[in-house]
Amino acid sequence: MLTPEDLAQHFPSLKDQHYLNTAAEGIPPTSARRALLDYLDTKTLGMDGREALFATFDTCREAAAPIFRLPADEISFCSSTSEAYNLLATAIPFQSGDNIVISDLDFPSGATPWLRHPGSPEVRIWKQRDGVLHLEDLERLLDSQTRMVQLSLVSFLTGYRLEWPAVRDTVRSNSPDTILSVDVTQAAGRIELDCLDADCLFASSYKWLLGIHGSCVVGIPAHARGRLITRAGGWYHLENAFDADRFERAESFPGARGFAVGMPSFASLYALQEGMKLITQTGVARIASHSDPLVAQLQVGLEELGVQMMTPPQPGNSSGIVSFQHPEAAALNEHLRKRNLHIMHQAGRLRVSIHGYNSYADIENLLTAIRGF
Repeated sequence: MLTPEDLAQHFPSLKDQHYLNTAAEGIPPTSARRALLDYLDTKTLGMDGREALFATFDTCREAAAPIFRLPADEISFCSSTSEAYNLLATAIPFQSGDNIVISDLDFPSGATPWLRHPGSPEVRIWKQRDGVLHLEDLERLLDSQTRMVQLSLVSFLTGYRLEWPAVRDTVRSNSPDTILSVDVTQAAGRIELDCLDADCLFASSYKWLLGIHGSCVVGIPAHARGRLITRAGGWYHLENAFDADRFERAESFPGARGFAVGMPSFASLYALQEGMKLITQTGVARIASHSDPLVAQLQVGLEELGVQMMTPPQPGNSSGIVSFQHPEAAALNEHLRKRNLHIMHQAGRLRVSIHGYNSYADIENLLTAIRGF
């Protein structure tokens, strides 16, 4: 998708290496480096620079809007998805007998806040079978006391991508009053989002969105704004932070703005907006149409090699992630690294992630190296 000139301009660090690990760490474009220098220059102005810093909060919301297909005022930022989930937990008034549903393909940050919640809601787990989440299993978990369903559109573990419309309809039919939350960390910037009718969306800044650490995009559509009001301490998210009654009450902004509880991580936002601008200029649909065939090529090649696949076949519903197991995973990963092939290894699992800056050569070199192991 990107010409050699484009790669040299935007991603010079990828020269002479095959980087296939965006699901862990995305590569920021060179414009992010310049943006960080702009941030430092602005910061050295002291209070005179604050107006520009806070303006970046708003321009970054505008940069996120086309990717999340939400108005800018329905988007905000906090420091990480872990913080976002803990803030979300403050917004849901759990009562005795309530339950929430999560899946066993989710990242810990989307699951553990509910295990530690003081209201102790029952946590019900939608368990995968052979890498697939079946709707009939979800339906059995839902009832009138399901207060929230929290899922990842794309699993960090296997790359499994939810059939969102069917999941949404199952939840809305069986638990119409539940909060439906979706983590799009492993999707936003790589695939076109089809889950914008969820009640809230979260995405880390430093993976497919090509930013750096320190931010999480929070999207809360207008229909859920009044239902999701955080009850955390802070100041930037409060309507009355400096009013005369500020020591008597604390009123959070409803919706997404209520998740920005303290001074924003401006450096992260400076970089993030550059990554998102490049994604928008390139086009998410174009990124997907370029990258999906590479994913298919990799899956076919791995199956021919006889490795144990963790990613189930998903014709027409690809994500950017392919995971597999290998009896000598650590040694294989080291073999690949010596050949400038960078993938993820964790506890016997090998994960390959493919973004718009990858090419057929990356996949062929990876498969050739595995064959030669």
